[in-house]
Parts: sequence; structure tokens; C-alpha cells
Amino acid sequence: MSVDITVTIGGAAGQGIQTVGDLLAQVCQKAGLYVMAINDFESRIRGGHSFVQIRISDHEIFSPRYEIALLVALDRQTVLLHQNKIPDGGIILSGESFDDAQKPITAVEFDKLAEEAGGKITANTVAAGSCLALLGAPFEFLKDILAARFGAKDSSVLEKNIKAAELGYQAVAETEFKWAFAWEKGPEKGLLMNGTKAIALGALAADCRFASFYPMSPATGVIRNLTEMTEHIPFVVEQAEDEIAAVNMIIGASFAGVRSMTATSGGGFCLMTEGLGLAGIAEIPIVIVNAQRPGPATGLPTRTAQGDLLFVINASQDEFPRFVFAPRSVSEAFTDTIRAFELSEKYQVPAIILTDQFLNDSVFLTTEQFTAPSSVPRFIAADADLDDPENYHRFAVTESGVSPRALPCRGKAIVKSSGNEHLEDGHISEDKDNRTRMVNKRNAKLEAMTGEMNGPEEYFEDAEILLIGWGSSAGAIKEAVDLLRDKDIDAGCLTFSDMWPFPAEKALAAADNAKKCVTVELNSTAQFKRLLRQQTGIHCAGSILKYDGRPLFPQDIIEEIDRFL
Repeated sequence: MSVDITVTIGGAAGQGIQTVGDLLAQVCQKAGLYVMAINDFESRIRGGHSFVQIRISDHEIFSPRYEIALLVALDRQTVLLHQNKIPDGGIILSGESFDDAQKPITAVEFDKLAEEAGGKITANTVAAGSCLALLGAPFEFLKDILAARFGAKDSSVLEKNIKAAELGYQAVAETEFKWAFAWEKGPEKGLLMNGTKAIALGALAADCRFASFYPMSPATGVIRNLTEMTEHIPFVVEQAEDEIAAVNMIIGASFAGVRSMTATSGGGFCLMTEGLGLAGIAEIPIVIVNAQRPGPATGLPTRTAQGDLLFVINASQDEFPRFVFAPRSVSEAFTDTIRAFELSEKYQVPAIILTDQFLNDSVFLTTEQFTAPSSVPRFIAADADLDDPENYHRFAVTESGVSPRALPCRGKAIVKSSGNEHLEDGHISEDKDNRTRMVNKRNAKLEAMTGEMNGPEEYFEDAEILLIGWGSSAGAIKEAVDLLRDKDIDAGCLTFSDMWPFPAEKALAAADNAKKCVTVELNSTAQFKRLLRQQTGIHCAGSILKYDGRPLFPQDIIEEIDRFL
């Protein structure tokens, strides 16, 4: 039979919820199944309510679903908050019974069994064993994962965890579960990957060698992954005193010729906008990751949103070209990061990677290959590339708008630069004719930059109703199309990842036969709908908007679609 089941593990922060989720995901991967998991947690170290929701399937999946077949409750609040999503036949697995539970509870004394195994700290391993027993997984699958996870440590740690898993497994071995299925081992289909790691790997593949940051969720994972990799490659990570310092550090490093990046969220990006403008007028290539979360101000620090689109396209005073990418998946987070570094340097402009908490913190099993380019093109001019290096003009006017970029102290060329408007040789100038010439020079890059941008991914694009979205919402939108078509509703979708310069001609060609367009966005004012109308003239019938800080589910779209039929 087809496998498509959702397991949710909930409790307070600090109870080891993530460990249970990791073990389940790794066992599913080893068994050749597909998984995707969302992490929902409050902005606190302990207490509150957090949960990991894992969807397990025998086909590739990119979005979560609301229906929970198995709920693992490590506290009472988990039962109260999630039991309404459990269908008939679903099970609540809990360490205790609750009078106000509306669904059957299978009691497993996680803490007691953990202590019997040798330590209360293994309670999450007990829970993982119980979960997998209910799902019908052979115990050996979990045992193999535990050996890989703890085998390099003290042997007693492994023994305790295997014992804990075995006790949890045996505790529910005789319990019938409607959604249990037959497991067959392997082969593994891909990698377990989240957005932060994919971006970090993409940066390394693009020959980035310096990152400066100030911690801000949900972007900190990018820098954490890079920091872990400094043990294996020549790479420098610097924690700055604030976001202003972080962006200025990468501007300085890039000016010297080192590919550099920073990662932040919307609030930190606000502080970086003056530095962004400096990079714009000085034509210094930098890459900034903006991991969106709800705002304004502190907003919801650990939740997801798509509210920064128009902000990053227009950030900093006045006008200058920049690239904006919004990856739709972890594989695109990798490839778009490589593109961001290459195109930023090629055109000497900033590049912004617009991601979000959902893509950054969710775990996906991807079958895409994460392969570094065989060669990394660099767009640097040495003395031999210049007609007259001793009279070098850093901002020489060219037809393309791109001037030869020499590096300071690398030859005879003297590199002069400024945050003020300047002459071709880099000296400050307030001459009105020169000002017009320099603005036109920078804007001249836009034609070629636009040609670098990919159009939308098309899926039943000739349908009667066309859903249009961008970034990480793509997975939920595409699955919603499949579900709508199963109901004989003629639906299709276009999803964008290349946001600026906007690929208007490619968008128009893709939407040419659409009868009715509807944008799907995680913001309250339909930002992409406005951008699409501005750049193409396409008029959408309306928008499906969600802005509660939670991920987009296919069901969110389906519940709203009747308004547009």
C-alpha cells in the first residue's frame, strides 16, 4: 500500500524532542523512505511548547500535512494542542494518561524505562523505540542508527541507548496501529538536509572564504554550519559586535578579493542597509542571506514568513542594481548560493539570498546531487589584463556597465574607491554630468543581469486556475495542485526563485494561457502580486495569504480556492 503518514513529537523545550525526530528521520532514510520534518519551537531555551512533525512517505515530499496519525506527547500541553488533528484510528503515545484526552492514549513510562536502561537522559530514545514499533519498523533498523550515532563514544553510552530503545519498542510491541506498514531496507534515496546546511555548502562550493555575522534566528544555523567546516577547510568565521560591523567586514574582505558573506534576518538586514548601499556605489560584490521571520521589530523570532520581498529589492537609499534569489528547496539553496557568489562578482553588485525559517530549519530528504563546480570562475583583472595599469580607472565607463576590477596591492594598478559619488578613477566628484554618467553606468548592468535570471518552474501552466508563488512555498503549492486535480479541478502553478532583476518576459511567456491567476504568499499584503503586476502587467484575481508565522500547508490553499473558482 502507499505510505504517507505524519508523526508529531511534542513537549517543552529541553526535553529532547529534536533527538526523537532525528532518530526517526535517519531510520526512514536507511529504509529507503522519504521524509520531511518541520521544527516548531518558541523563542526560549526551556519551557513553552515545541514540536517536531515528521511526514514519512514512499514518494518524494516537500511540504507538511495537518493530519497526525501518531502523536508522541512528552507533556500534557502537547495532547491538548494537537489532539484535534488526529483522525479515527490515530494514537497518542504518552508517559501518562489525561482525563481531557479526546483520543485513545497508549501509556509508555518514558522516564521510568529510561532509568531502567541506565539514565533518564535516554527517555527520548525510549520514545523513538516506541514510535518505530508502532509503525512496524524492525528493531534492527533503529539499532543500526544508534550504533552509528553513539558508537564512537564510550561503549556504555551506546549500550544504554540500545537498552532504552529496546524497552520502548517492547512496551508497545503488542499494540495495533492502523497506519503500520511493511518496511524493507534500502537502498537509501538521498541526503537529509536543511536549508542552513545547504546554503553553507553552497558558499564553500562557490569559493567563499570569509563570513562575518551577528547571531539572529533563523539565520544563525548558516554560520554554525560554516564554523563546523572550518576544521576541514581554510575558512574564517568572525562573530561581529553587531550587524553593521558584520556587513562592513565582508565589504572590506571582498574589496581585498576574498569572496565573503553574512547571514541575518529581517531586523539585522535593516541595520545592514547602509552597508548594502556602500557595496552598491563602490561596486563591491557581497552576498547577504536574509532568513525571513515575522516582524516588525522582534516579531516572532522562531517563526516563518515571506514579508521581506519588496524590502530587499528596494533596500538602501536611491537606486542601484542587485540580485535577489529565493530558493524553493534545499537543492536550490545550494545552487542559488553558488549562483549568488558568481553573479555578484561578475557584475560587481550585491546579491541577496532570501530564505525563511521554514526552509532553514526543516529537514528534507533530497535526491538532488550536491556537487561543487569543477572550476570556479573569478572575475578579477591583473596588470596583464589592463591596457595601462599605471593609469587604472576602477570605475571606467563601459557599454556593459562592468569595469575591470583590479585588487589593491596586487600589481601596478592603484585602486581608489569611495562611498561618495566619484569619477572613473575613483576620486570624489559632485559634478552633475559625472553623476548622471555614473548612475547610467551602474544601471547599464541591468540588461545583462536580467538575462541571467531563470523564469518560473511550470506545472500544468495551461490550467484554468494558475497558482503563482515564490521561494519555499513552492512545495506546498505544487502538492495543492495535485490534490486539486484529483478533485477534477483544473489547477496548475508557476513558482519563482529568481526574484530580481525580475524575469518579466519569461514570466509573461509562462502565464500566457492562464485564465485566472492567484498568488500564494506568506505575507499580509500580497507583495509578490504587486511585483508581478508592476513588472509584467499580469492581473491576478486575488491572493491566498497566510501570515500567522506557521508554514504553508497544501490544505491552506485548498480551503481558500473556492473563492476563485
